[in-house]
Amino acid sequence: MVAEERLAALDLRYTASRRRLVETMERAGHPLTIGEILRRTEGVPQSSAYRNVTVLCDAGIAVRLPGADEYGRFELAEDLAGHHHHLVCRRCGAVTDLVAATRLERVLREAASQAVAETGFEVTGHRLDFEGLCRRCGDGG
Repeated sequence: MVAEERLAALDLRYTASRRRLVETMERAGHPLTIGEILRRTEGVPQSSAYRNVTVLCDAGIAVRLPGADEYGRFELAEDLAGHHHHLVCRRCGAVTDLVAATRLERVLREAASQAVAETGFEVTGHRLDFEGLCRRCGDGG
């Protein structure tokens, strides 16, 4: 498994706790706060969850996404979870995955090519977040 290989490259073990955290993020299908991760992952103490999620981020297995609230959210890295973007609710902070239409991805690639041509900046990826109100918050909560 990729997670185990990335940890081994850093001389770290793929412990049972780390495996459960990766499985939780994999099953979720959207970014999770540490609280959400804890509620969905049996047998991982809070202090261990924070420490191990940090290790997973450092190893390139997970990424931290800023939300519209004070809570960071975590998900598997793009090369493990697939390329996608996010819908971010400005009221409740929820972050939902969004697979963009092929046409939008084409426009983003063209914009990146133009940025390279104009600046010489090496583009290695992109991220797009749409901000607004989720269905629950948009209906008045």
